[in-house]
Amino acid sequence: MAKKGNRLVIKLKSTESGHTYTTQKNRKNDPSRLELRRYDPIVRRHVIYRETK
Repeated sequence: MAKKGNRLVIKLKSTESGHTYTTQKNRKNDPSRLELRRYDPIVRRHVIYRETK
């Protein structure tokens, strides 16, 4: 059986609306939850997006 890779697909959810992005992260380099500032087209400005399961 092959071992799991270090990259996994995660969802980033906006803190201000229900909008989501999908991206990848390396679980060895970033073991904690990710937080990024991205553009939210619903509220039309940059907001914080947090990693969800």
